[in-house]
Amino acid sequence: MRLPPVPPGTLLALSDADAKLPAGQIPAKSELREELDRLTERIDARQRALHAEGTRALLVVLQGRDASGKDGTIRKVFGPLDPLGVTATSFKVPSEWELRHDFLWRVHAAAPPRGSIGIFNRSHYEDVLVVRVRRLASETVWRPRFEQINDFERILIENGTVILKFMLHISREEQRERLQARLEDSEKYWKFNAGDLKERDLWAEYTEAYQETLALTSTALAPWYVVPADEKRVRDVLVARTVAETLERMDPRYPGPPPELEALRKAVAK
Repeated sequence: MRLPPVPPGTLLALSDADAKLPAGQIPAKSELREELDRLTERIDARQRALHAEGTRALLVVLQGRDASGKDGTIRKVFGPLDPLGVTATSFKVPSEWELRHDFLWRVHAAAPPRGSIGIFNRSHYEDVLVVRVRRLASETVWRPRFEQINDFERILIENGTVILKFMLHISREEQRERLQARLEDSEKYWKFNAGDLKERDLWAEYTEAYQETLALTSTALAPWYVVPADEKRVRDVLVARTVAETLERMDPRYPGPPPELEALRKAVAK
């Protein structure tokens, strides 16, 4: 059960059927829970080495429709990690001051420092998705941003940041159930936003925007992964496995002993 990267230039269907694994391929809940525990242990081991090494970073971008599970993914996959080596940034509607800068200004400032894992809960991709669908800017403004985003990510990569981009793909019916659940649970009232219903009315427009965004910005250096997100445990395992395997390919190493190791040992022993 692994996620394939989206080949550059590929226009995906992003149908409701793609939001879950085929019947019979979903493991039991107990298996998924145990697998997630194993994967987070693998991530934790490599994250500690990455933090100690201090020369590279991992950026994880989470995009998806409302209620697709971005917060839950962060909590389940990255919650068990040492918080000293993890940063999470949630990109809301830009402030007046942020709007006075180019759209990547606030994003670049949030890029993870070397030695850490950075997580974007929404990201610079809002500026080619929401801006496009809600017609907050003309096409002459948002269309050049695809190339600008690719250049921005290439700069991060060339300076030691590995990038993983996940589109959490949820079906229309599953979104309806999750939004309704927020209105039936007092602990979830705060998560409900009436504006989500307006976004839901633009389902087809968002599908088209996501299709083109994935096709134009999934690159060999920074690929997109589309995550079937209707089943929360499946979603978490798929993301965790991709992160774990990426960190293991990065193979961060703890720094070697200081040249004065023996002298330091003697000094401590006094």
